[in-house]
Amino acid sequence: MSQPFPFSAIVGQDEMKLALLVGAIDPSIGGVLVFGDRGTGKSTAVRALAALLPPMRVIVGCRYGCDPAADGKWCEECRARVAAGTLKAPFKSRLAPVPVVDLPLGATEDRVVGALDLERALTQGVKAFEPGLLARANRGFLYIDEVNLLEDHLVDLLLDVAASGENVVEREGLSVRHPARFVLVGSGNPEEGELRPQLLDRFGLSVEVKTPMDLPTRIEVVRRRDDYEHDPDAFVARWKKDDARLRRKIETGRARLAAVEVPDAAIQRAAELCLALGTDGLRGELTLIRAARALAALDGDAIVGDAQLRRVAPTALRHRLRRNPLDDSGSSTRVERALRELFGA
Repeated sequence: MSQPFPFSAIVGQDEMKLALLVGAIDPSIGGVLVFGDRGTGKSTAVRALAALLPPMRVIVGCRYGCDPAADGKWCEECRARVAAGTLKAPFKSRLAPVPVVDLPLGATEDRVVGALDLERALTQGVKAFEPGLLARANRGFLYIDEVNLLEDHLVDLLLDVAASGENVVEREGLSVRHPARFVLVGSGNPEEGELRPQLLDRFGLSVEVKTPMDLPTRIEVVRRRDDYEHDPDAFVARWKKDDARLRRKIETGRARLAAVEVPDAAIQRAAELCLALGTDGLRGELTLIRAARALAALDGDAIVGDAQLRRVAPTALRHRLRRNPLDDSGSSTRVERALRELFGA
């Protein structure tokens, strides 16, 4: 299998790339929704980001990729191994790539949440749990293409798991609970149907991706994609230094995230902006502050200010606006207008 397209080599789509990087710095932001035309690099960017991220350390033998340094978030199996004395400190661990798991539109609930291992049940008479897609996505990315076409029962399931960070399965005499903390990334074409409001609100950031309309950009996109398909290894090697530089930036950003200061003035600015836009609830302010803090950490800034709030406000708020029958402007236009009125030109 060829290596993923390098993240640094993606032409344009700056808002999408920034949203994915911010989400990688702080997964608690709540994932990224990417809506736009087909063939604009949505899935390419997600897989490129996962390949860019530093590998994660996992406990050897764990089916859920538990972090040896986060015992409060371990699965039941790892806790049982510690209690039985088969898992002792210092824990044996290994480095594993950050998972990117696709959730197909036609996936059954058993495939998503996991189910009884029928082979072991029939051959050994043992009731054993076979983990599903949510288990594989733990500590990584769960990617849903055409998320607006996802069946309602899977939407409800994802909402529950995303809110709790745990997947609970109780069926066929099994009762299993395991961690399922992932960055939810959805993509789709708005012309093919709207997203349910409950799921839309769960995405921390929303990005609008459009086909580039200037000739030089289109030429460069085609040239790089053609070079990659002709010789993937050589193309990846050409961008290796740029990706390594960006990987170090992500690592440094994650390390300094907790130290970034969010002054009261920034919180007031965020609240004023959400109030002016009429967003429902307080999730808009919380997401805006988290995204601004992650951006500051990524850029090496110690304090969140107007600059960070302005850059992330459209992605954090555009999908949280109510429809205004007296204003037919798009949500992005309304956010930009409110930013100009509040922050100045």
